[in-house]
Amino acid sequence: MEYPDTTNLPSELQEALSTHSANIYRMVAHSPGMAASFLSMADAMLQANSLPLPLRELAILRVGHIYSAPYEIHHHERFARAVGLGDIAIAAAATGSTDGLSSEEAAILALTDRLLLSHTLDDSDRKSALEFLSVTQLADFVLTVGFYQLVCNFLNAFEVTTDGEPF
Repeated sequence: MEYPDTTNLPSELQEALSTHSANIYRMVAHSPGMAASFLSMADAMLQANSLPLPLRELAILRVGHIYSAPYEIHHHERFARAVGLGDIAIAAAATGSTDGLSSEEAAILALTDRLLLSHTLDDSDRKSALEFLSVTQLADFVLTVGFYQLVCNFLNAFEVTTDGEPF
């Protein structure tokens, strides 16, 4: 699917897109009524998220792999490395294997899988998570997994690629 002609978009969306050059943001502009809110949520995921950055990226990568979303994996492997997530953890996001991971990384993978497969966390999961996360961090984790499920569904449905992106 072609990207929308931005000259036909509302001026406030044109302005918002001027600072969001990634192809996913360009494609989201097909929904001008929701695009600005999507951009705001995407910014919050990356800037206001209390989850420790390496754990956030590990969860996002796991979602990307489960959803077979190469665009998401491409971008978030770069982010993961930039925030210090190691090669073993990045590889584990693809397989779900917890070999060689810290206890927190292994728990994040397990919790991400639980959310993706069961669509919830049970009492035991929450208790385990709260041993190393605050309640705010747990809430941000659940929102992160859910948001990136949405992102991956969108990327896959519209076959968004990195073609033409500057990065």
